[in-house]
Amino acid sequence: MNVNQSAPPVPPFGQPQPVYPGYHQSSYGGQPGSTAPPTPYGAYNGPAPGYQHTPLQGVSRAPPSSGAPPASTAQAPCGQAAYAQFGQGDVQNGPSSTVQMQRLPSSQLFGSPLAPVASQPAVLQPYGPPPTSTQVTAQLAGMQISGAVASAPPPSGLGYASPQAVPPGTQMTGPPGPPPPMHSPQQPGYHLQQNGSFGPARGPQPNYGSPYPGAPTFGSQPGPPQPLPPKRLDPDAIPSPQLNELPPQQKTRHRIDPDAIPSPIQVIEDDRNNRGSEPFVTGVRGQVPPLVTTNFLVKDQGNASPRYIRCTSYNIPCTSDMAKQAQVPLAAVIKPLARLPPNEASPYVVDHGESGPLRCNRCKAYMCPFMQFIEGGRRFQCCFCSCINDVPPQYFQHLDHTGKRVDAYDRPELSLGSYEFLATVDYCKNNKFPSPPAFIFMIDVSYNAIRTGLVRLLCEELKSLLDYLPREGGAEESAIRVGFVTYNKVLHFYNVKSSLAQPQMMVVSDVADMFVPLLDGFLVNINESRAVITSLLDQIPEMFADTRETETVFAPVIQAGMEALKAAECAGKLFLFHTSLPIAEAPGKLKNRDDRKLINTDKEKTLFQPQTGAYQTLAKECVAQGCCVDLFLFPNQYVDVATLSVVPQLTGGSIYKYACFQVENDQERFLSDLRRDVQKVVGFDAVMRVRTSTGIRAVDFFGALYMSNTTDVELAGLDGDKTVTVEFKHDDRLNEESGALLQCALLYTSCAGQRRLRIHNLALNCCTQLADLYRNCETDTLINYMAKFAYRGVLNSPVKTVRDTLIAQCAQILACYRKNCASPSSAGQLILPECMKLLPVYLNCVLKSDVLQPGAEVTTDDRAYVRQLVTSMDVAETNVFFYPRLLPMTKSPIESTTEQPAVRASEERLSNGDIYLLENGLNLFLWVGASVQQGVVQSLFNVSSFSQITSGLGVLPVLDNPLSKKIRGLIDSLRAQRSRYMKLIVVKQEDKLEMLFKHFLVEDKSLSGGASYVDFLCHMHKEIRQLLS
Repeated sequence: MNVNQSAPPVPPFGQPQPVYPGYHQSSYGGQPGSTAPPTPYGAYNGPAPGYQHTPLQGVSRAPPSSGAPPASTAQAPCGQAAYAQFGQGDVQNGPSSTVQMQRLPSSQLFGSPLAPVASQPAVLQPYGPPPTSTQVTAQLAGMQISGAVASAPPPSGLGYASPQAVPPGTQMTGPPGPPPPMHSPQQPGYHLQQNGSFGPARGPQPNYGSPYPGAPTFGSQPGPPQPLPPKRLDPDAIPSPQLNELPPQQKTRHRIDPDAIPSPIQVIEDDRNNRGSEPFVTGVRGQVPPLVTTNFLVKDQGNASPRYIRCTSYNIPCTSDMAKQAQVPLAAVIKPLARLPPNEASPYVVDHGESGPLRCNRCKAYMCPFMQFIEGGRRFQCCFCSCINDVPPQYFQHLDHTGKRVDAYDRPELSLGSYEFLATVDYCKNNKFPSPPAFIFMIDVSYNAIRTGLVRLLCEELKSLLDYLPREGGAEESAIRVGFVTYNKVLHFYNVKSSLAQPQMMVVSDVADMFVPLLDGFLVNINESRAVITSLLDQIPEMFADTRETETVFAPVIQAGMEALKAAECAGKLFLFHTSLPIAEAPGKLKNRDDRKLINTDKEKTLFQPQTGAYQTLAKECVAQGCCVDLFLFPNQYVDVATLSVVPQLTGGSIYKYACFQVENDQERFLSDLRRDVQKVVGFDAVMRVRTSTGIRAVDFFGALYMSNTTDVELAGLDGDKTVTVEFKHDDRLNEESGALLQCALLYTSCAGQRRLRIHNLALNCCTQLADLYRNCETDTLINYMAKFAYRGVLNSPVKTVRDTLIAQCAQILACYRKNCASPSSAGQLILPECMKLLPVYLNCVLKSDVLQPGAEVTTDDRAYVRQLVTSMDVAETNVFFYPRLLPMTKSPIESTTEQPAVRASEERLSNGDIYLLENGLNLFLWVGASVQQGVVQSLFNVSSFSQITSGLGVLPVLDNPLSKKIRGLIDSLRAQRSRYMKLIVVKQEDKLEMLFKHFLVEDKSLSGGASYVDFLCHMHKEIRQLLS
C-alpha cells in the first residue's frame, strides 16, 4: 500500500454522538478562523510531463572522475563543528498524509524541498564544453547550494506548464506521469531522484520573500540524461537574507539552503490554517490532535481532551518486536488538572452517594464510556481486564437496540472522556474526611533578604494577596487557613489568633530537634484574624531591619511547616522565601561544592545530584503528610539548587529563582509569579494511577512526584501547570480491532477540603504496519518525553553519553522509517516522515540546551534549575522553551489584529531595519535593529535615535500611539499565555547583550559548540546511512 495514504476513519464507539448546537467558533484566542483551501498537487511518484531536454548555456559541469573531490570539500569552514563528511545526495520529506502539498513553482523544478547535502564524490557526465579547472574547483568546494536560485528566471522550455517564468509562490499542478525506467548501474550520469519524485514542495514561507529554491542532485546513481537545472550563479554573488549588509569576508558559505529544509514555522502555520477553525471532536479513537501551537476548541465525546493527555503516537504497534524495531517511545504526557479556556466546560462532578463510583472488581478501573454492558444491562464487561461484573441494582438501566444503555448521554461517565466522582470516606486517610488545607508563609529574614528590600516588599504584598486564596466554585471566602514563620539561624513562629490585640512571637532555637511551639492561633482564618495579620506584616520588616545575621537554615524550616500541618491534621502548602546556601549548624547543612572543572568529566553528574540524603528523607515525610513545598530563591551566589530543589520536586511543588534580586528590576516578575502561585487551584494529598488495557502497562514516570511503589504516583500537591509523563511498554500482543485504552485516575483533596476522583480516558489505535505508527506520531510530545528522559539521565550518566543516546535513538527512529516505509530511492536521500520532519531540528535544540551543553556563562545552579523546570513542563511549554518564538514587530500594519507568523530562530532572519520579540516561556527579548526608522524608535521608546535607546531596558514607556499600544499589548498577551512571568530585556543590535539574545537563535551554531540546524541535519543523515548500510 502507499505509505502516504491517510488512515481510513475509524467508526466512533457505539453509535454516532449527538452534535451539540451552539459550538461555532470564529476566532478563539485571536486566531483567524478561516481555512486555507487545499492546494492541488501532482502525483508524488512521477515526473511531470513536458520537460524538454535543452542543455543550458553557461552551466559548467565537472568532467567524469572517480576520485574524491578536492581537499577543500572535506574541510568544514573555520569555527564550524566538522561532522566529517556530510551525507550524500539530497534530502526529501515524505509526503503528507493530511495536508496537501503544492507543486513546485517552475523556477524550482529540480530541487527537492530538502536541498542536497552534497559532499559525495560525484561521478558527473559532462554536458556542453568541459569547464576549466578553476570552475571545477569552485563547483566542488563545498558544493554550495545558492541562497536564491529562485531569483533567476528559469530558461524557457523548462517547465511543467507553459514555458514562461512563474512568479514565486504560484502553484503549478501536473498530471501524474509514468515512473522513469530504471537503468543499469554501469551508466554514470546526471539523475533525478531515483524514484522519479520531486518530493512534495511547500509554498512560500511566511515572511520570506522567495519560495524554497531548488537545487540539483549531485549523485553517482545511474539515471537517464535529464534536463539541467536553472543556471546557477556563483553562490557568493547571490544575496541571502541580510548578508548583503555584511562586508564580503563575513559572508557565510552554505552547504544547504536553510529555506530548503523543514521549517518549524511553516509546519505551525500550516496546522493553524488547516486545523484551527474546526472544533476537535474526541469521539473517534486514535485521532492525532492539532499541534499545541494551534488554537482550537475541544468537544469531549468520549476521549479525554488533548489539554489533559497527549501521546507520542496515537497508533501503537501491536507487538513489542515492532516497537523495538521502530524505537519510537510510547508515552503520554498527562496534565490531570489542566486549566481549560473559558469556552470549554470543566469536567462534570458525578455523585454516586454512599456507594461511591462504580469500578471493576478485578482491576479496579472506574466506569467509563468503553465498558461493555451485557445481559440486558445487568452486567458489564471491563474494557481493561475483560472481567465480567454485576451492575448494582441502583445503577441498572435498560439497553437500546445497539447494546448501549438508554441513559448513556445523561451520565458523564458513560459519554465523556473526562469527569470527576465525589469520593466516599473509604477514599480518605484514616477513614475520615479531610480538613481544608492550609498555607504557611516562611520568610527568610537574614541580612541578605532585609538588605535587598525583599522582606518589606513581600510583607506589603501579602496584606492584599491573602484575599485571593483559591476557593471552590461560588464560595464567599476561601476555606484555606494561613500561618506565618520567619527564620535565619533560628525559627520564629507567630500567634495571630483573632482574639489577640497584637501578634505574639515564639522562638525555637533548637533547630536539631524541631517542634511547633503553639497549635492554637498558628493556623487561622484570614478574615477572622485580619487585623492581627496586618499588624504582623507591618512589624516584620521593622523587627529585623538592623539584623546582622547572614547564616540561614533550610531543612528545619520545612520540617517545622510539615509538623504544623501534621498537628492540625490537614494537608497544605509551604511557601518558602530563601536567599542563601544554608551553612548554619543544623540538619541539612550544605557546603559550597560548585566546581566548573567537573563539566565534561565523568563526575559532572554529581553537580545534578543532591549532596546529602537528608532532603529525600524529609520529602518522603512531607508527601505522607500532604505537605507541598513551593520555593522562591533569591541567590546572589551559589545556593546548590540541585539539593534545595529535592523537596519541592518530590512533593509536586514549584521553584522560582531570581538571581541577584533587586526590587526595582525584579519586583514585577516576583510579585506576578507569587500572585499566580498563591491563587492557582491545587489538588492536595493526591495519588494518581494509570491503568491500561491488556497488552501494555505503565513502566516509568517523570515529573514533580514521589513513588513508594511501582504503580502509585504520590503528589503532596498538584496544580494545573504540572504534568506527569508516563512511558508504556508491551507485556503482551495488542489487537488491531480493540485498540489500546488508558485511564488516568487522580484522587485528591480540593481547596475546600472535598475528596474527589478525576478520571481521564483515552482510546488509541493499534497497528501491524510500521507506516501506520509513523503516520500518527506527535513530534512535540516525543520531544517533551525525550528531553525529560535525557534530563533524568544526567543524574546517573556522563552528559556526553546522554547526548549520544538521544542522537542514536533519533537516528534509529528515522532509519527504521526509511528502511520500512519510504518508497525506494537512492541512499543519498534523507527522507523524513511527514509528521516527524521537525524531529531533527527540535532534537538539536534539546542537545544544545544549557543542561546538556552549557556555555561558559551558565552556572551550575542555572542548569539544575532548568533541569527541574523541564521535568514537569507540558508539551506547549517544552515546544516554545526549546524552539523560541521570534515575532517581527513592524511587518504587519499596526491596525491589523491577527497575530504575525513567527520567523525562524536564526540570525539570518533578522532584518536590521526591524524590531523582533523573542519568547521562550521564561525569557522575553525585544531586539532592535540598528537601521530601524527614527519614527518607530520615537513612538516605542520616546527617544529620537537608535543610539539613545537604553540597552537592557526592562520596561517600555507607556506612550499613547498605536505602535506602542500594539507592542505592549502583545507583550501582555504573551505573558498571559505562560505559567511564569517573562521579564522583558531590550537588546540593541551589536550591543554586548546581543550575545545573550543570540543564545536563543537555536537554528544557528551556539557558542558552547552546539551544531547549527543545517549541520545537525547532515550529521543525522550520516548516522541514518550508517545504520542502513
